[in-house]
Amino acid sequence: MNDQFPTTSNTDIKLFIILAAVLSFLLMGSIIFGLKVRREDNSIPSEAASKSFPTVTFGARAVYIYDVRTKNVLFAQNENTRLPLASLTKVMSALVAQDSSPLYSTVRITGEALSAEGDSGLYKDEQWSLGNLLDFSLVTSSNDGIRAVALSLGALSRANATTEEIINDFVGEMNRKAGELGLRNTYFGNETGLDESDIKGGAYGTAKDMSTLLEYILVHNPELFVATTEVRTTIPSLDNREHVAKNTNDIVAEIPGLRASKTGFTNTAGGNLVFVFDPELGRPIIVSILGSTEEGRFEDARTLVSAVMEYLKNN
Repeated sequence: MNDQFPTTSNTDIKLFIILAAVLSFLLMGSIIFGLKVRREDNSIPSEAASKSFPTVTFGARAVYIYDVRTKNVLFAQNENTRLPLASLTKVMSALVAQDSSPLYSTVRITGEALSAEGDSGLYKDEQWSLGNLLDFSLVTSSNDGIRAVALSLGALSRANATTEEIINDFVGEMNRKAGELGLRNTYFGNETGLDESDIKGGAYGTAKDMSTLLEYILVHNPELFVATTEVRTTIPSLDNREHVAKNTNDIVAEIPGLRASKTGFTNTAGGNLVFVFDPELGRPIIVSILGSTEEGRFEDARTLVSAVMEYLKNN
């Protein structure tokens, strides 16, 4: 039996060495994976973009610039960081509304709708076509307009639904649509994007997700954004009241070939701005700016538009 001890010990040592090697491999893999995840959460410009895109300085926390025609990312910084969306939320609200009902359908402005924060000049019991109310709400970032839409189109199959149930149903459709479009880092808590508390936003998403959403609408529902390219426009209700809609994007007239535009601002979110412009015929560029300031988002936009123009000139 004594002759068996060395053999058994050697076997145990070999097994121990193999086990240690496997554990070391798994530990190293875990560390590498953790670093990879950390890099994705704190993403930086892609190698191609950092080499060829002009040097830019901006105040926003996240920026994403995408060339729709070439499918190339021109610039990206923190594009996968989830941030409060503020009124960028209304882009998804409008898309879901358009999917839910014909644009000629009628929406009534209820007292419950008018209880939303802000006064955009709508009247109680005023009648609107859905299409015109969406135009008005996107251009002016009207909270009561979007709430009226949600109250008209949420929970359509439930005759006795409460206001809360109607809104929750509509917001649920917004989140379902986000999942359908692959917006993995986007979540909507309400239909307007208004902050739900001093520290909690009404919706969260990323600069990249917002670019994906705009690209989808640009391809499938481009008419949704037509009014957002105007500095000021007059939109009538079905009651023959004419409402002047002033664009919340202060630099609409400065962006060449503008095709779509939406602002967002709350205390939690800071200043957000997304837009599509066409610096060359048939070459739409999407710019997403999140987490800037109320005025800084426009300065960031000017800087980034100039950088895109320089990039296209040199490439």
